[in-house]
Amino acid sequence: MPDPLLRQAVWHKMHNVLRKHSAPCTEERRKYNHDFAVSTSFHGLHNLVDGNSTGTWGQIRRVVWFVVVLVSLFAAFSQVCSRIVNYFNWPTMTSVTVQYVEKIEFPSVTFCNLNRFQTPAVNNLSIAFVMWNIVSTVLYFSNAGKDHEDIQEINKFLQLHQNFSIKDFTKNYGFYLNNSTLLKCDFFGIPCYREDFEHVFTEYGNCFTFNHNTPNSKSINTVGKGLSVLFDIKQTEFTDDPTLGFVDAGITFVIHSPKIPPRFNGLGLHSPVGMHSHASIRLYKAIMQEYPWGECNPDLTLVHHEIYSTYGCVQECKANYIQEKCGCLPFLLPGVGKECDLPQFYSCVYPTLLRIEKLELCSVGTYNSTCPVPCEETDYPATLSYSTFPSDKAADFLSKKLSKNITYIRNNLVYIDIKYSELNYKVTEQQKAMTSSALLSDVGGQLGLFCGASMITVIEIMEFVLTNILWACAFVLLKIPNVSRCADSQARYKQEIQNC
Repeated sequence: MPDPLLRQAVWHKMHNVLRKHSAPCTEERRKYNHDFAVSTSFHGLHNLVDGNSTGTWGQIRRVVWFVVVLVSLFAAFSQVCSRIVNYFNWPTMTSVTVQYVEKIEFPSVTFCNLNRFQTPAVNNLSIAFVMWNIVSTVLYFSNAGKDHEDIQEINKFLQLHQNFSIKDFTKNYGFYLNNSTLLKCDFFGIPCYREDFEHVFTEYGNCFTFNHNTPNSKSINTVGKGLSVLFDIKQTEFTDDPTLGFVDAGITFVIHSPKIPPRFNGLGLHSPVGMHSHASIRLYKAIMQEYPWGECNPDLTLVHHEIYSTYGCVQECKANYIQEKCGCLPFLLPGVGKECDLPQFYSCVYPTLLRIEKLELCSVGTYNSTCPVPCEETDYPATLSYSTFPSDKAADFLSKKLSKNITYIRNNLVYIDIKYSELNYKVTEQQKAMTSSALLSDVGGQLGLFCGASMITVIEIMEFVLTNILWACAFVLLKIPNVSRCADSQARYKQEIQNC
């Protein structure tokens, strides 16, 4: 049915209904209003129409009560509005609790050597460093300089090595873990071995994770004990180029949840050679509210990681864009697909990363970003302390045991202890400062305080307002007051007043 005809039919129907229920006269409306005022549970209204108060005193009393009711209404309205506005500002509060436990889960620890490649790996080692810097930009948006001379050198190198793979090159000639580099490993009094570490790639090349995400997670029940490892970084085999910024010797490690990938990017802890590093850790859990109270999104999940994390989300986001644009996948990113070779990094991957950064296609932080903060996050803050290692007597002992001179031991050995300081963990939880039930209670309390109103009162007022609106519509639309009914009603009303 066309809209004009539909509107005409509806109007005709309304007109017929209103004609059957014509508007009451003025006296009837006054009586209805009077009855509502004396019978409603809204406090104070009956004092405005009290028939017992006559004369000057009665007028003054009604004026006073009118002012009281008006002020109470204004106060209640302003308080209710402020509560509603406050609720829709989504306020939160933060609670901090400490949970004491008998056993606590031990985190994963990923160890990397600050040196990346072996000296005899390639004739021009600077090429390997430049290539690795280019490849590692997929993890973090960093300036891997595309210097023209470096490109020419790398192109010449690739022409001579057609099947060159930076992934295989790094795995074969980077930091390795065996009995000669892992001199000691002890977890809570139980020896551990190379097989207890999982190989991972990071911006430091080859890295190894202890207590990787496995079905049998490790836990401890005593403080002061944990993981103890002794590394030989073999500076005679590994090298760094000071002109490229690699000037340190030692081990960098990051402590993280077994369910999320390791993230360095300036967050790694460093243990130099000739030192015994003592890392005292605690477990912190942060629970965030979902939007709009907080910034997290509980519906977000990751394909290649067990739990959601901002870092894992950014990795998968970049992997999806690169695979869609370039048809390949960098080996440093999670996913399944053809591995990108170095020419593809130059021609496609690197420009795609710049585009992702420029357009903020993989943004982090707020709810509206691609990767908002997780709703639950686990962190392991550590306090580091150092002591000289080894002592003179320990140096003599290790020199005989390892068949190495004392100078070699002081320049190559790194000793790290990681242990819990307390058998408890701290939970920081973001909570709603005002829930919907609290809002209703607050609004009800303000209405009851100033007006004595309740939900029943609200329904009474709604009925009163709707009735008057219906009468007003009937009067405006029909304009046919029922004179005879009005006269009869007026007579009845006067009789009731006299009887009172």
